[in-house]
Amino acid sequence: MDEIEHNYVEVNGLKLHVAEIGSESSPVVVFLHGFPEIWYSWRHQMIAVAKAGFRAIAPDCRGYGLSDPPPQPEKTVFLDLISDLLAILDALNISKVFLVGKDFGASVVSIFVLLHQERVSGFVTLGMPFMPPQPPTHHKPLPEGFYFLRWKEPGRAEADFGRYDAKTVVRNIYIMFSRSEIPIAQENQEIMDLVEPSTPLPSWFSEEDLAAYGTLYEKSGFQTALQVTYR
Repeated sequence: MDEIEHNYVEVNGLKLHVAEIGSESSPVVVFLHGFPEIWYSWRHQMIAVAKAGFRAIAPDCRGYGLSDPPPQPEKTVFLDLISDLLAILDALNISKVFLVGKDFGASVVSIFVLLHQERVSGFVTLGMPFMPPQPPTHHKPLPEGFYFLRWKEPGRAEADFGRYDAKTVVRNIYIMFSRSEIPIAQENQEIMDLVEPSTPLPSWFSEEDLAAYGTLYEKSGFQTALQVTYR
């Protein structure tokens, strides 16, 4: 991935990491990750898009990967991510952009399109539909042991994850998310207990990938990631 360049942009008091590839004069596609992703999740798509004649950009959200964490992670809200994206575009002198978002990155796309329609030439959402802001209700029918509800509870996931190194946490999450049905924790279990240590990685997720994710999550931790995504 020597073709991909790495830069930092000072926005809203934070130094945010931005990976990019392609000519500065080309139309821009910005990729927005979800959880537990980082810029690295888009590396293959970035190279393909650049070869097709576009400039591909993938930032690490605040508190993720190589980007600075906010001073008060527990107070981070979605509008902070909208503000960060707008500031990145302004700092890079990008007037119009095509957005691609996955997971909570898709939610960022949805809100950004509504607030800054004049800056968007088109968009794609992955894993979640285009959805204007509304009170969350999708979690109400879920069982108590579903990961979403457990991680929504402040401090619970931090304690669960804290029993392992970051690499093991990421490994367990990707194994769990790759199953045809996501397992449900019993009352006496935590989410990390749902994956046996001997379970192999999914075929599409290599040990090299795991090492890259583990290194970056060792740096950033999970506090901002959990706040933004689930709380």
